[in-house]
Amino acid sequence: MDNLYTQPGLMENKNTIINGANDLPVSLDVFYNDEPCKKPLVVYAHGFNGFKDWGNFDLIAKRFASENFIFVKFNFSHNGTEPEQPEIFANLEAFGANNYTKQLQDLRNVIDWCCDEHNTWHDHIDTTRISLIGHSMGGGIAIIYAAEDTRVTKLVTWAGISECKTPWGNWPAERLDEWKKSGVQYYQNGRTKQNMPLYYQLYEDYVVNKQRLNIQVAIQALTIPVLICHGSQDTAVPVEKARLLHEWQPSAKLVLVESDHVFGRSHPWPHSYLPPAMETVLDETVNFLK
Repeated sequence: MDNLYTQPGLMENKNTIINGANDLPVSLDVFYNDEPCKKPLVVYAHGFNGFKDWGNFDLIAKRFASENFIFVKFNFSHNGTEPEQPEIFANLEAFGANNYTKQLQDLRNVIDWCCDEHNTWHDHIDTTRISLIGHSMGGGIAIIYAAEDTRVTKLVTWAGISECKTPWGNWPAERLDEWKKSGVQYYQNGRTKQNMPLYYQLYEDYVVNKQRLNIQVAIQALTIPVLICHGSQDTAVPVEKARLLHEWQPSAKLVLVESDHVFGRSHPWPHSYLPPAMETVLDETVNFLK
């Protein structure tokens, strides 16, 4: 597969800035081949504690470009990174103020930007064929958004969540009460060891928008093709969540691989290749989207 990552004609543009929720910046990357034709658009949404460049994601983007897609990945406006530091959680205030409805707004802004006729890459984008891929929490966002925007024609989840309760879903009642009283709880990033603030507004946003943020209702409403990919050894989002998604949308294709939440990758990923599990998921996804 190495030749796919060095294929002649592959083009990339890193860190274009557009407006996101609350006018915070969304940084996005565009990967494509330079053939003068319109290509199906694939938009990728990262997960909780993630960012668009996690685990050398450019390798994955180049694979899609080599398959004649135009691929866009982006950082959610409130994921804690900044345009000047797209791989570092430098803005913890923004991270604490993140919520699901802000992420849905960010995704809409990205799709609108991709479809804008004044977009620099407009001549390369087939706006009648728009696919979403979401990983983990981004998978939940992608499901909800696909149910809201008829421009989306295919959906793929990688280790997707089944309910919008990240990361408090398994917290005991005592911690939830303390969260409400203090207004903030902290979640330790296992990789960076940072204590990431989570303001109580995250839970309040969920309660106010509970109907909109119901992933079961959203996926059941979908009439477009859906692919669900999940690792059978996932401890962050157990494989039972994938089976639930498939139960709610039986027409979806379910692919289980013997791997973890990130399909064998890690950050940083210094290699010019991807682990076998990720390659399997990529193959399944590319074939499905074609």
